[in-house]
Amino acid sequence: MEHTARTRIHPMMAFAAGSVALVSLVGAASIAGLLPNSHATNAPNDAPIPIAAVAPAPVAAPVQTVAPALEPRRVVEHKTIVHHTYAPQQVAQAPAPAPVAQNSVVGMGLGAVVGGLLGNQVGSGNGRKLATIAGAIGGGYAGNEIAKRNQQQ
Repeated sequence: MEHTARTRIHPMMAFAAGSVALVSLVGAASIAGLLPNSHATNAPNDAPIPIAAVAPAPVAAPVQTVAPALEPRRVVEHKTIVHHTYAPQQVAQAPAPAPVAQNSVVGMGLGAVVGGLLGNQVGSGNGRKLATIAGAIGGGYAGNEIAKRNQQQ
């Protein structure tokens, strides 16, 4: 009877792969503007892309070495004048700020259950356990975000 050795992935390699996947997903969510503290903005498609251009060196004007003896030098002063006009303002009440969406326990719970079920379909042994945990965490976050967006509408 032959006994074949099972090759298993080292737990640290599985943890490293999971970490890279999690950081990649969080980065993609941040770039897409899905995270609440992300500062991503959508630029218009027709906006020109700034390119750093090297300006040519200015050509120096010829220097006059001998000043005319008969003409006195004049100093020219430039002043910028700004005229402000103010229209009378009507007193109006500022609109109330929009309510901040609260965390949703139901959204987190449903998302965690669905994510855990999907994660449980991946791998076997300890990999399945890690995938289930990661799926539950990711599903809870996604469910919470979906519930927050539905509250704002």
